[in-house]
Amino acid sequence: MRNSGFFFFLLGLMALLDFYIFQALQVVLPASSKARMAIIIGYWVISISGLVYFILMPYMNTDAWPRWLVSYSRAIVIGLFVSKLIAALFFAVDDLRRGGTWIFSKFAQKPAAVVAQDGAGISRSVFMSWLGLAVGGTLFSTLVYGFGNKYRYQVNRLKMNFKNLPASFKGMRIVHISDIHSGSFTDKEAVEKGIKKILKEKPDMILFTGDLVNDRATEMTDYIDVFSKLNAPLGVYSTLGNHDYGDYVKWESHAAKKENLEQLKQVHKQMGWRLLMNEHVVLEKGNDRIALLGIENWSAKGNFGKYGKMEEAYPGSEQYPFKILMSHDPSHWDAEVTQKYGDIDLTLAGHTHGMQFGVELPGFRWSPVQYMYKRWAGLYEAGDQKLYVNRGYGFIGYPGRVGILPEITVIELS
Repeated sequence: MRNSGFFFFLLGLMALLDFYIFQALQVVLPASSKARMAIIIGYWVISISGLVYFILMPYMNTDAWPRWLVSYSRAIVIGLFVSKLIAALFFAVDDLRRGGTWIFSKFAQKPAAVVAQDGAGISRSVFMSWLGLAVGGTLFSTLVYGFGNKYRYQVNRLKMNFKNLPASFKGMRIVHISDIHSGSFTDKEAVEKGIKKILKEKPDMILFTGDLVNDRATEMTDYIDVFSKLNAPLGVYSTLGNHDYGDYVKWESHAAKKENLEQLKQVHKQMGWRLLMNEHVVLEKGNDRIALLGIENWSAKGNFGKYGKMEEAYPGSEQYPFKILMSHDPSHWDAEVTQKYGDIDLTLAGHTHGMQFGVELPGFRWSPVQYMYKRWAGLYEAGDQKLYVNRGYGFIGYPGRVGILPEITVIELS
């Protein structure tokens, strides 16, 4: 990484942003005061520390660091960079305006009008500087605030009606969870509180739709005892997500990567979860039967794997009047499920996490992830088919959540 052009591009961009933001600070700070000097010193201490961290990052043996320190330090550096970048956009708008005014004044017959005189109120440049700093500062503060939300498990309950659901299954309660990402956890007690919330719902069945770990099966070692507490009368079923294959780690050999996946499969078994690998099982209640299908990760996005095989999971399920599919990536629903498998009644997915950042208000929802995923959180319908995208139980990358809380979904079939 150190010798790559991209590394030096980012380093240069970070340094330029630091100086650019500093110019805006000079505009808004009082001309001479102890507070001005303290703010300037504090700004450069933080900025230089971020640059040093970025420069030394390739040489740091972060594997020896406490997990929380790695997670928070990276998030703070990235958060500062993004916040400064957003703030700089406001300054750039004002600089372009002033540049345009100067150019116009050189060619116009009359000098350009002065926007604001001294004592006549705040100038447009000062206003834009304040606005940019306020927006950037608010964004960074929000990201820091979000650190405290990563274990605030939200229980979302909804009732789904299906015309063809057999009578014996009406009223069945399913708990759907996804994206545990145990490699990110640093608070076992907090994780266990979420498990207690699930069990309190007394579900008939628990379904997990992939990404048990970030990369390695060993990430679950300290959490097997916690998640093995999950149980339900009709069982606990699971599938694999894109992170479960170890595709984002440089393994010493192909055999090591393969062994990691086999170990992960055994973890599911140790916890008492039935891992569905491109197959289906039949669920029985009374005299009725329905099919539960589970496939490996299948994504319509080019940068994620296509391990799933509906052509193996589906055959034999046609005879059952109602079908539930577990498929980690929601892009699979539009790309294949609705196109080729019109009798799959309910598909459960995860993967997006709602990007762990967004706004969800009555009548309005937004997250940056929606520009990549059309179906990114909650319930979607197409004809008689339904898709539910869980917002994720865990977290990865950013050790927090803003506006999009970790989710436990409780679905009642009717």
